[in-house]
Amino acid sequence: MTKSVKPSYRCGECGWASLRWVGRCGQCQAWGSVEAVAPAAVGPTVAPPSQPAVPITEVDPGRVTHRPTGLSELDRVLGGGLTPGAVVLLAGEPGVGKSTLLLALAQAWSTHQGRTLYISGEESTGQIKLRAGRTGADSPELFLAAETELAQVLGQIEQVRPSLVVVDSVQTIGSQAVDGSAGGVAQVREVASALIQVAKRSGRPVILVGHVTKDGSIAGPRTLEHLVDVVVSVEGERRSGVRLLRAVKNRFGPADEVGCFQLTDGGVEEVPDPSGVFTSRHDQPVTGSALTFVVEGRRPLLTELQALVAPTRAAGPRRVSHGFDSGRLAMLLAVLQRRAQLRLHRDDVYVSTVGGARVNDPAADLAVACAVASAARDAPCPDDLVALAEVGLAGELRRPTELGRRLNEAQRLGLRRALVPAGSLSQLAGPGGSNPVWPGLQVIESPHLLDALTRVGLGPKRPSADQMSRHPAFSRSAGDQLWDPERDGPLDRADPTRFERSGPARAGRAGSARADHGGRNRVEGPELVVLRGGDNSARSAPGGPG
Repeated sequence: MTKSVKPSYRCGECGWASLRWVGRCGQCQAWGSVEAVAPAAVGPTVAPPSQPAVPITEVDPGRVTHRPTGLSELDRVLGGGLTPGAVVLLAGEPGVGKSTLLLALAQAWSTHQGRTLYISGEESTGQIKLRAGRTGADSPELFLAAETELAQVLGQIEQVRPSLVVVDSVQTIGSQAVDGSAGGVAQVREVASALIQVAKRSGRPVILVGHVTKDGSIAGPRTLEHLVDVVVSVEGERRSGVRLLRAVKNRFGPADEVGCFQLTDGGVEEVPDPSGVFTSRHDQPVTGSALTFVVEGRRPLLTELQALVAPTRAAGPRRVSHGFDSGRLAMLLAVLQRRAQLRLHRDDVYVSTVGGARVNDPAADLAVACAVASAARDAPCPDDLVALAEVGLAGELRRPTELGRRLNEAQRLGLRRALVPAGSLSQLAGPGGSNPVWPGLQVIESPHLLDALTRVGLGPKRPSADQMSRHPAFSRSAGDQLWDPERDGPLDRADPTRFERSGPARAGRAGSARADHGGRNRVEGPELVVLRGGDNSARSAPGGPG
C-alpha cells in the first residue's frame, strides 16, 4: 500500500522550497509565487537480501557464545559473559560507581580477551589515567580516548579495531547530522543507532553508559532500552560500599539476575558470597530484628529486617520504611493489629533493611511481622531463626517461591530453625512421598500469623491462673468484665486464653471511654478492655491504661 505524503510548496520564480505556504518567497522575495507542489507517491522498493534465509535447524549456535569478561559477578548478570555484537546499556545514579566498574571490566577484558577501547565524553585521558593508577588498570592493550563527536568516536573504533568498546556516556556524545545539543532525545537516538550498527556489523560488543533522571529512569528516549540487547542497572546507597548489578533486560540470559560488588579504595571487588553483607552482628540478642532470605535471580540472599516501635502522642502515628515498600508495611501493620492482637494504632513504627538492601520479595512479610512484634513486645526474636512466608490479609501464611533453595542456603549458613507456612514440606516431597530433611535445620510449619508469632515467643502474653484469680476485673463483687474485641462482647471467664495482652505496659496513658450497650461505658486501652457495670465511672485494670 502506497504511503501518502504531504504536499510541499515551491517558488515558481527561483525554485525555493518550503514545507508550508507563505505569501512571499524567502529567497527572491517575490510575492504570490509560492505554490503547492504534490510530490509523486513513492512505493516501497525491493532490494536483494544481504544474506539468504536459512532453516533454523541449519543455524550454527556456536558462533554466538558467551565470552567471560573476567568479572564473575558481571558474567552472572550477563548470563555467562558478553556475546559478539551485543550492546549493553549500564545505567545508574551519579557517583554510584559506573565508571569505576567499567574501568575494572576494561582492564580484565584487555588482559584475558584482547584489545579494549575506553572512550569517555566526561573525563580527559589524564583523569582516567589517575583513576586507573588507583585501581591498578595498567594493561598495554587498554586504549583510552576522550571524544564527544560521533564521527570521531567511529573513527577511533576503525583505527584501534578493538575487541570491546566502552562509551562513557551515550548522553555526552553528539552528532552534527542531527539538530540539538548532546543528550537530547534526537541526539541520543542517533548516537545509539550508529553504535549499534557498528556492533552488529563488526561483531564486537559495545557497552554504553546511561544517565538516569530524578525518578530513576534512564535519560533519553524510551526506544534506547528497546534498541540495546542488555540493560543493567547499578544500585546502592551513596554511604554504603555495597553495589548491586541488576539485569533489567537480557536477550542472552536471565533478566532477573543480580551481582554483588564492594567499592573500596582500590576500585571494585567482587562479593561471591554476600551472605553477611545485608546482616549485622550482635553480641547479645536484640529486639526488633528478624532474618529472611530474599531471592534475587537464582541467588538467595540472607537479609536482616529491623523494626522500632515507639509510643507517640501525635494524632497520626508515623509509619516509616527504608528499603521496604511502605504500602506493604501498612498492610502488614493492619494484619498484625487485626489478626495477631498487636495494638499499634498509638505507636510510631519504623522498618529498615541492613546494608542498603531493597526488599521486594513477598517472602519477607513474615520476617517484617516478627521484627515489629519483637519491637512492640520488647522480646527478642531467636537469632538462629529465619522466617519465610508471605502474609495474607486474613493472617494466613502462604508458601513463597524457591522455598527449597532458601532452606538449602539456611542450612549452609548454619541456621537452626526455619519458620514456613503449613504444608510446605509436603509440597517439597520427593518422588517417594517422603518429606525432605535438612540436617541441623528444624523446619517449623505454621498456618497463621498469630500461631507463628506464638511459636517463636512473640505471641500475646497469657496470664496464669493465679494472676487471673487476683485480677480485679475477674472479681464478681466488683461487677467488672473484660471486653473481648474480637467477639465484641464480654470475655468468657471459663476461657483463660481470651485474656490477652497486646503489648508492654504503658503507664500514664488514659483509655478512651464511649457509650456501649445497656448504658455502660466501654474503656479501651492498649492493654485491656474493661467494661464497667453500674455507674458511669471507669477503672482500668492493673497493667492496663492508667
